[in-house]
Amino acid sequence: MKRLIHYIIAIALVFCLTVTADAAQMLIPVGQVVGLELADNTVTVASFDEKLGQAARKAGLQVGDRIVSVNGQAIQNAEDVRFALNRADGPVELAVQRNKKSDTLRIEPTVTPEGPKLGVYLKQGVTGVGTVTWYDPDSKKFGTLGHGVNNSRGELLNMVSGSAYRAAVASVRKGECGAPGQLMGALKEATPIGTLYKNTNRGVFGTANTGWTGESLPVGTAADVKAGPATILSTVDGESTREYSVEILKVYPNAGEAGRNMLLRITDSGLLNTTGGIVQGMSGSPIIQNGKLVGAVTHVLVNDPTRGYGIFIENMLETANQVAEEQAKKDAS
Repeated sequence: MKRLIHYIIAIALVFCLTVTADAAQMLIPVGQVVGLELADNTVTVASFDEKLGQAARKAGLQVGDRIVSVNGQAIQNAEDVRFALNRADGPVELAVQRNKKSDTLRIEPTVTPEGPKLGVYLKQGVTGVGTVTWYDPDSKKFGTLGHGVNNSRGELLNMVSGSAYRAAVASVRKGECGAPGQLMGALKEATPIGTLYKNTNRGVFGTANTGWTGESLPVGTAADVKAGPATILSTVDGESTREYSVEILKVYPNAGEAGRNMLLRITDSGLLNTTGGIVQGMSGSPIIQNGKLVGAVTHVLVNDPTRGYGIFIENMLETANQVAEEQAKKDAS
């Protein structure tokens, strides 16, 4: 994770635990970007070491390959790879998956004073930057994104552990018709500011170490959301969170697809000048209407970056509460 601090992260996300119904009636709308690290039981190639990775490259290993096994030993984390290499004597056979296809590669590890190495940097799960929607100062719980994080196969990532990190927006690529924009973020420090406990199709939820400050607002129900003016809280420059004007165009109370309960349009000239509208990385930006926290931005329309979708905050909290109940049962057993 420390290595990631030295890099700019391209945000590819437009997509505890005791949040009770009573505690969720007043929440702090946050709008702050955070670094997210969601780990599952898969290990993929993130990049190559220029010197030590030449043999792996020649053997056909590619960035994005999932390492399934090394010499027949199943791989679930980076430590499994190191252990298998240390046990090997000479070339190793890697079973990998790439674009839903399987392959076997024979690679001669590079011998170093620290042991044999493939010369690749590995990642477990998904890393990126998202926007925190709400924070409950009583329970220290928070929700972000408003939608789930998928793995490389396009499926909801089965997160086994996760962390949140302080982050800032370093630059912005404006959105254009047919080409969604992106926030470019950088992690500010290696120490986590929170623990993620669940990745769901209605958001990623966690517990904060210190949390966020701000004025708590009442939580709006789906019935409170009306077509008309509203605002969102977002961070599109450094760590400064600002309120921007939007218009809710339509409300879909019975939407079957998660994260598409309302259609909104960015009307704030300052935000339009900076981002062109909704860009990847703004997912989770809280939506405020009539003094209530009513939802979160979730998607951008590819052919019109000034418009996008949002989820009812009611739906995010419903899922957070369900997860809390499941966790409580596990803890009790």
